[in-house]
Amino acid sequence: MRILKILTLRGPNQWSVDKYKLAVLRLDLEESVSDREVAKVWRTACDILPNLGQLRQSLEIARGQNGTGPQADVLLLPQTVQLVALQLQRQTGMAVDFGLVRELPERDRHLVVFEYVYEGAARYAARAAVRLCQSILEEGDYPDSELQQDLSDLTELRLDAQLGPSTESIVAEAVARRIPWLELGTRALVQLGYGAAQKRIQATLTGASGILGVELACDKDGTKTVLRDAGIPVPKGTTISNPEDLEDAILDVGGFPIVIKPLNGNHGRGVSIDVRTPLEAEDAFAIAAVVSPDVIVERFHRGRDHRVLVVNHKVVAVAERVPAHVIGDGRSTVQQLIDIVNQDPRRGDGHDNVLTKIVVDRTSADVLQRQGYRLDSVVPANEIVYLRATANLSTGGISVDRTDDIHPENIWLAERISKLIGLDIAGIDIVTEDISRPLADVDGAVVEVNAAPGFRMHTAPSAGQPRNVAAPVLDMLFPAGTSARIPIVAVTGTNGKTTTTRAIARIFRETGKVVGYTTTDGIYIGQHLVQKGDTTGPQSARTILCDPTVEVAVLESARGGILRSGLAFDGCDVGIVTNVQADHLGSNDVYTLEDMARVKAVVAQAVHPNGYAVLNADDERVAAMAKSVRGQVAFFSLSPTNPLVQEHVAKGGSAAVYADEYLCILKGDWTLRVERAAALPMTLGGRATFMIQNALAAALAAFCQGVRIEDIRTALMAFDTSAKQTPGRMNLFDLGRFQVLVDYAHNPAGFRAIQDFLQNWSGTKIGVIGAPGDRRNADIEELAELAGEMFDWVIVKEDLDLRGRAPGEVARLLRQRIAKVKPNLRCEEILDERAALAYALEQAPEGSLVAIFPEKVDTTIAQIEAAQPPHLKADRVLASG
Repeated sequence: MRILKILTLRGPNQWSVDKYKLAVLRLDLEESVSDREVAKVWRTACDILPNLGQLRQSLEIARGQNGTGPQADVLLLPQTVQLVALQLQRQTGMAVDFGLVRELPERDRHLVVFEYVYEGAARYAARAAVRLCQSILEEGDYPDSELQQDLSDLTELRLDAQLGPSTESIVAEAVARRIPWLELGTRALVQLGYGAAQKRIQATLTGASGILGVELACDKDGTKTVLRDAGIPVPKGTTISNPEDLEDAILDVGGFPIVIKPLNGNHGRGVSIDVRTPLEAEDAFAIAAVVSPDVIVERFHRGRDHRVLVVNHKVVAVAERVPAHVIGDGRSTVQQLIDIVNQDPRRGDGHDNVLTKIVVDRTSADVLQRQGYRLDSVVPANEIVYLRATANLSTGGISVDRTDDIHPENIWLAERISKLIGLDIAGIDIVTEDISRPLADVDGAVVEVNAAPGFRMHTAPSAGQPRNVAAPVLDMLFPAGTSARIPIVAVTGTNGKTTTTRAIARIFRETGKVVGYTTTDGIYIGQHLVQKGDTTGPQSARTILCDPTVEVAVLESARGGILRSGLAFDGCDVGIVTNVQADHLGSNDVYTLEDMARVKAVVAQAVHPNGYAVLNADDERVAAMAKSVRGQVAFFSLSPTNPLVQEHVAKGGSAAVYADEYLCILKGDWTLRVERAAALPMTLGGRATFMIQNALAAALAAFCQGVRIEDIRTALMAFDTSAKQTPGRMNLFDLGRFQVLVDYAHNPAGFRAIQDFLQNWSGTKIGVIGAPGDRRNADIEELAELAGEMFDWVIVKEDLDLRGRAPGEVARLLRQRIAKVKPNLRCEEILDERAALAYALEQAPEGSLVAIFPEKVDTTIAQIEAAQPPHLKADRVLASG
């Protein structure tokens, strides 16, 4: 077996719009494998991974429930690879349960699709699954040492990639509320929501966490000053930076016992409590000074350690924190008891699990010594021995929920403190013998206020009720009545995507919104070009969705991006499919028009339940997508008598049609006229039929989003096919003696649209044509046939990017086909695009039209504009030909 390619999809895709984190493995078996061999691989794999058979059964049940029936008794080898890849992830703590296999037309080649949680782990699992199956085929087994290494590596990849526990709890709550989220790739920033509706978090800091409050909370001495001045009980203390000042500081706070801790620290690092002697104080100072040059010396208050979590100035949870400890059994040593505690499956390394393993170090040895123990000491039965002086979970402590126990006065105190310090999310540490009594009654004190407090002790306490503390965070970030989303309009199809995208963006601009949109020529926000290039993939869409100024997103979503990564968004409000035509067939495992339709249908299937799929009723493959849409459907058609449209409107649906020379919106019994098609500049006097289709799709999409007909009309009247607004899309230039048409058409459907436009042109028609090298020979030859039909004279050029072809190969295919179907047609070959256009411009007769289908749109337009007479320097004219 050989892996040819691994893709990791991150959004809705042709395999699933719900389980969209999928790995797609292109697998070459290289040779046929008998059913007997496959059965042996399966049995052995089940012995190696005991839960593999159960996984297969659960997947078969799921398929049966979906109506596709269970798998056959005999698995294909690729199915075994898929199941092993899933099970390896499941065995290392990743919840995955979706997969499928598709056989390709090429012999012994398959696509193996399986769900993943983390991309790095997905790629590793794919390779490990193939290694395991190959080893069984060749050697009859897979060494346990290699399996354990695989499991260890996958676990490490999971730990490296997973979010911290606090961030994870907030993200999980966001997902439950269908709020989209994105990792921003720097400083652990996570974005919740899209565009102008977004909020950002960094662990439990939010965009609303004021820098003054965070800085004050990090300054422990400054925090105590503010609280003391406000009448809050805090330990008496002072700050020093020199060990020689230690003795005076101890006297200032009232003598032993004391607490010594770094001025700027967190997670209990460098903290020593209940320090009782000068020697202990010197050691404690040295430990604190490692963390911070400034060290706090303060009075030690006896009591239990409590963390009060305040969100949006309301107490939402309280936890008692107990330092890392063991309980004696009368037989085991301290070290043995630690080992037993660390076997608890809830304990992991760092923040890997609900609890953290207890680690023995110098600090724990010192704490033991103060209690009269060593690691080899046997602890009497029921005796508690502490390993840490502080109660942080990160050092092995445990938490007990006390939310229902806190006294109302202590609640008032904590909420007041959050406002005094200025934190939207605060962790307030209180030492008291009894949290159910006012602090003043039990000599309790507020010892710290923490910005970015951890949530783990509240979401997964060792004892007591877990608290969903992420919910109030989301309530604060997105109050009732506000949305985390902006309107998203996604546009796909073989032809017309870019023009439709730009037209929709122009319509929404008319409503006063800041529109971000992506096209084949660049990323735009408002009227500003952000990035030039073919930007129709998910990364470009992400640029728009991450921009906090964008109020509406209009995203051209091309086939390539959907196949490589899936969509960049979890769902859209409007999904438009313009058409499905023969283009790119034979590449990226898309072989037929039905395959292509499945890819394009993803945009329609990703529409939210309350959104609209806007579909071309004149294209049977597009119209059929209505069956798989979860939202509502609206159709557009060039014919008001289209039976599908008539039936749909009769049932109360919406549609857009070209009727009596007008663009019309149909809704129930109402017909709303937008404008005469011929009056819209983009239709070139109503003669560009395919542009009328694009206008219908754009108008209908906007109408479905509640845009007024007046705004749609105004925007479309201002939208034309100039080189400035739609470069490479029906740009018509007047050069005085003749005219030049620039269009990016590169497939048969695009050529036919131009042919339809040119059919009434009375002058000589000259075509400067080429074809992308990655198209099938049959597709290239079809372009040649169409060129022979629509032009009186053809100049064949060639793209600089040959896309795997030999120099001159594509041009030769074009010329040979033209010579065969139109032997008397004037046909010349000039491979360089600039030279071919220059020749056409030089030789074009009076009243003729030169149509060029360029590879480089910008340079072509610049070349034509340079050739224009000064008095005709205009982007576009309406030709009368």
